[in-house]
Amino acid sequence: TASAGTVMAVLRFGRGKKIDWSVALLAAAGALPGAYAGAWLMQLLPAATSRVILMVMIPLAAVIIFAREKLGHDWHVSVRRPRLAALLIGLSIGFYDGLVGPGTGTFLIILFTALLGMGDVDASGSAKVVNLASNVAALVSMLLGGHVLWSLGLPAMCCSVLGGYLGSGMALKRGARLVRGVMLVVLALLMIKLIYDMCGG
Repeated sequence: TASAGTVMAVLRFGRGKKIDWSVALLAAAGALPGAYAGAWLMQLLPAATSRVILMVMIPLAAVIIFAREKLGHDWHVSVRRPRLAALLIGLSIGFYDGLVGPGTGTFLIILFTALLGMGDVDASGSAKVVNLASNVAALVSMLLGGHVLWSLGLPAMCCSVLGGYLGSGMALKRGARLVRGVMLVVLALLMIKLIYDMCGG
């Protein structure tokens, strides 16, 4: 269902020329097998596994975002092989997306900006291409496993399209500050939801 909204976001970012296609396509190529493998593994593991992973990843991502504000231009770490780095970013985050899911876009933006020196908006647009690849691969894996509930999936898809359209438009207009703010809000909401679930809510 998320794929439909991601398609809309890709179209808008692409039209606004805020996608680095050389990075996005390589990362997407890595995300396809990564997400498929992650979704396959997720079907075999206990449900609590994803919660444990999120308990580690969400605070880590928040710390990185805050540290990045302090470091400024020192944030970027040059890599010798950016193409290989893009492929490995897609593979690893695609696997995470298939296995866990929440926060995928945030982690992609962090890695794109940290390792490849991309700006926030370009990183966000490029991340949507990778998200689309990993969403499709994970969906195929879940369909083959018979784990798709269409009565919930179809309404969610409609909301996803609207969200993808509005969110990408706001990012294009408001720029990097909005992208960083949204990342922090998403991480906070994920942590609240995780704590609520762990408390038996």
